Amino acid sequence: MSPPRKGQAVNEDSLLTLKERLRQFARERDWERFHSPKNLSMALIAEAAELVEHFQWLTERESSELPGRKLREVETELADILIYLIRLADKLGVDLAEAAYRKIAVNERKYPAGKTKGSAAKSTEY
Repeated sequence: MSPPRKGQAVNEDSLLTLKERLRQFARERDWERFHSPKNLSMALIAEAAELVEHFQWLTERESSELPGRKLREVETELADILIYLIRLADKLGVDLAEAAYRKIAVNERKYPAGKTKGSAAKSTEY
């Protein structure tokens, strides 16, 4: 199972390939027993907190223009988050791509472009 080439878009097949690769990685190390939904969700939130640390105290502009080294560190945190998210979904039998498409459809109904364009208001506020 080879990873997508750099710059290649991640699609549903890429997520499936990544899920299988992560399963293999965990099995080879006998880590499946540690990868309960509880533990994976806790690891996921810990990695998300590490991501937030990179942006703490930055201005909006600074957060959009990270220097190379900082961007690579953020990239690593994003990868950690994705890995734990995929493992958690796998353990729970959730198809992430399917769930994401369903959620987008819900959001399209909840936030119709004609009413919400350019607004950060919650759906209950318009």
